[in-house]
Amino acid sequence: MAAHAAVPASRRATGSSTLGWALPATLGVIYGFYAAFIEKSGAPVTWGLFWLGLISAIVLAGAVYGLHRVRRALPRELHAAAWGGLAGIAVGFLYSLSDVSILSATVLGLIVGGSVTAGAFYLYYTHEDAAGRPAPY
Repeated sequence: MAAHAAVPASRRATGSSTLGWALPATLGVIYGFYAAFIEKSGAPVTWGLFWLGLISAIVLAGAVYGLHRVRRALPRELHAAAWGGLAGIAVGFLYSLSDVSILSATVLGLIVGGSVTAGAFYLYYTHEDAAGRPAPY
């Protein structure tokens, strides 16, 4: 009776985890409510505001979910640029809803997108090896 206890095999997270869809859905709902709130600006709620919020939420949630699904297929440079582009477009769109000029919304979107790209690239560069696998600690 000298049998050893087997260590249970760790199960890898699959794409069907709750966090895989809960985070994009939560971000989408918050973004949609905020987009409708900015556009409302004291006026009564209309169907147009409802559709603006719903479509904004679906588009952002779909984009975040898609980026999470392809995170290992992209090299770190493209992955960081994708997150930066998504953040810049999202912030620029929200800012454009507040009745500012297109130029100022574009400049703010480019600043946010560039900053997120640089931050995401730094994060991926310091936490991955050259092949794109998580770095050993």
